[in-house]
Amino acid sequence: MTIEPDVRDELLALRDQVRHLQGGMVASADGMVIAHDLRDIEPDGLAALTAAAIGVAKRLTEATGQGTFEESLTRGTGGYIAAYSAGRRAVLTAVAGPDTNVGRLHLQARRAAARIGTLMDNSAHAPVRAPKNNS
Repeated sequence: MTIEPDVRDELLALRDQVRHLQGGMVASADGMVIAHDLRDIEPDGLAALTAAAIGVAKRLTEATGQGTFEESLTRGTGGYIAAYSAGRRAVLTAVAGPDTNVGRLHLQARRAAARIGTLMDNSAHAPVRAPKNNS
């Protein structure tokens, strides 16, 4: 039994809750895709980039005495990429358009990340399956 279907359900619910959300992904802290709801973005590459960005964000929070990493937001001309800690083993990455209400994104994604973290942490011995290509 894998946890991928439950995590994917959380991603689909997040898409329903946040307007202009283009997709989401949950990956292990070291960059392995667990589940995704991405249509036009290659998940393996995003997982690797997220792992690298989170590594820098963790060092930044520690170096400045701000505690442990919880989330990171990047804004580009075409929208937002937000990453949220999801338990001890995973990161939720959300990709959203420029018209996204960032407050709502944070509210809903933080809740989703907490639920995903619980799923991940409670299934520490459950195998993680790579998702099927949904393109």
